[in-house]
Amino acid sequence: MIHQTLKAHTKNLGDGFEVRCLLPAATRKMVGPFIFFDHMGPTRLSPGQAIDVRPHPHIGLATVTYLFEGAIMHRDSLGYEQRITPGDVNWMTAGRGIVHSERSPADERNQSRGLHGIQTWIALPQKDERTDPAFSHHPRASLPVVQWANAELRLIAGECWGQRSPVRIFSPMFYGAITAQGQARFELPTEYAERAIYVVNGEVQAAGTAVMPHTVAVFDAGAQVTIETVTAARIMVFGGAPVDGDRHISWNFVASSQELIEEARTRWRNQEFPGVPGETEFIPLP
Repeated sequence: MIHQTLKAHTKNLGDGFEVRCLLPAATRKMVGPFIFFDHMGPTRLSPGQAIDVRPHPHIGLATVTYLFEGAIMHRDSLGYEQRITPGDVNWMTAGRGIVHSERSPADERNQSRGLHGIQTWIALPQKDERTDPAFSHHPRASLPVVQWANAELRLIAGECWGQRSPVRIFSPMFYGAITAQGQARFELPTEYAERAIYVVNGEVQAAGTAVMPHTVAVFDAGAQVTIETVTAARIMVFGGAPVDGDRHISWNFVASSQELIEEARTRWRNQEFPGVPGETEFIPLP
């Protein structure tokens, strides 16, 4: 039933802060519309140590930040300034182009604190690639919850298990965070052609096969899959309908054609993207 297993490759961003990269992988670019999947942390930030991701552009995708611990301040070229905390959802639709920064909140920089979470990119359908950029914030309490014995699912985006997230999406998909307190079991939804789990931590089995932490397991379409936790665990579940054609990836840009990528690169090089209010830093094209 496990069609493919993807193991993380790790990037060290300095000061002991690690990011585990799962998608795109050498053997698989996407799962449903998910084209980028990063697990950041867990890490401890010392007083004076901060995350400062300077303003950078996106096209053709939606970004999703989901935290287990810590806080990040989002600012973008639409003028939104939003703190995200554990369990909240920041969904940013890039469409034809948006710029944003992600930083440690000012009121936390003199404290020791943790940071741990998942960042994903969702490829937009071709008809929505050049839609107007948008941003929405959904606090933890607004997201649907599914309860099982010893476990609960918080539905981040999409529809599954009879629940629908309030997050506006552009194609059929599901994305959820499961926290198990001990031994638990649940069935993956069967209505999506492409489905996967990512084990953040804990001892987890899928259809009787162990799935190690920091690993994505992709499942056969239509297969009945039972997920079991042997210990306390945290699992991300995600997938959806396949996207409508291949996607090109270059730096922070995703598009159905290389022409759209080159157009975005030229616009950024010429500083034709809108700026983030109050921020003047510029990251050159790599």
